[in-house]
Amino acid sequence: MASSILVSHPLPSRLHHFPKPRFLPHSASKFTSFYLKSITLRKTHLPNGATKFSSFVLKAANTEADGNEVPLLVGEDSAEFVLSKQKISSWVYFTVVLGVVLYALNVVWIDNTTGYGKVYIEAVSSISDSPEVVMLLLTLIFAIVHSGLASLRDTGEKIIGERAFRVLFAGISLPLAVSTVVYFINHRYDGVQLWQLQGVPGLHEFLWFSNFISFFFLYPSTFNLLEVAAVDKPKMHLWETGIMRITRHPQMVGQVIWCLAHTIWIGNSVAVAASVGLIAHHLFGVWNGDRRLAI
Repeated sequence: MASSILVSHPLPSRLHHFPKPRFLPHSASKFTSFYLKSITLRKTHLPNGATKFSSFVLKAANTEADGNEVPLLVGEDSAEFVLSKQKISSWVYFTVVLGVVLYALNVVWIDNTTGYGKVYIEAVSSISDSPEVVMLLLTLIFAIVHSGLASLRDTGEKIIGERAFRVLFAGISLPLAVSTVVYFINHRYDGVQLWQLQGVPGLHEFLWFSNFISFFFLYPSTFNLLEVAAVDKPKMHLWETGIMRITRHPQMVGQVIWCLAHTIWIGNSVAVAASVGLIAHHLFGVWNGDRRLAI
């Protein structure tokens, strides 16, 4: 069997910034050999005619006794849905869990007669009569809870376990997210109209397409639902293929695209406030996630 790996690294000003080499696990059953296949030097032509070398691409191969080559990944393959690997029992369990969660969410939070969602919205709305301020406050509360629990993930999983912490995380974050989304839907046309571009030819189609594309970034692990519902044991994933080839932070990019598309179309102060809050939350999430990985 054989494998290949593609490594890209910008040309640094000092050579000692190169990362430390990583060694692959040794296989006792087969002899492997590692050889250089090609080196590509990427260059950019400057306006003054000079050539600037920006980065290099090193392509190597790891060939085993049978002489074949297969892709070699440092991280994980993209979150693909392989039907042959699915268990009917797991998805039956997922359906039951989903039904119980939605029923509990409706009784405890959404239903105005039994839930606390309306009380929560009224409490936040009492702080200010401005829908923009309320929108920002709802987003801020959700961001603090969501990112705060994410920061406590390692500690929480050690104390109560991965599945229990995932249930706790979702049980607190989901109601707050629902209230924030519902408030935006109900008040999206309130506030001050800043511009009106809905009559521009082709704009609706362009923004609809942008919104459609954003979901490919927003949900790179959409089919990983069994871990989301804690049916399978939740674990950290570092995808290397798929959407990760475009950006290291696909959810942030997708959220920015979604916010810009909706803000351009709606064009009022509430949409601007919602977009500012969501984009700021995702930018913080990018920083916080990288910080946690660096620890």
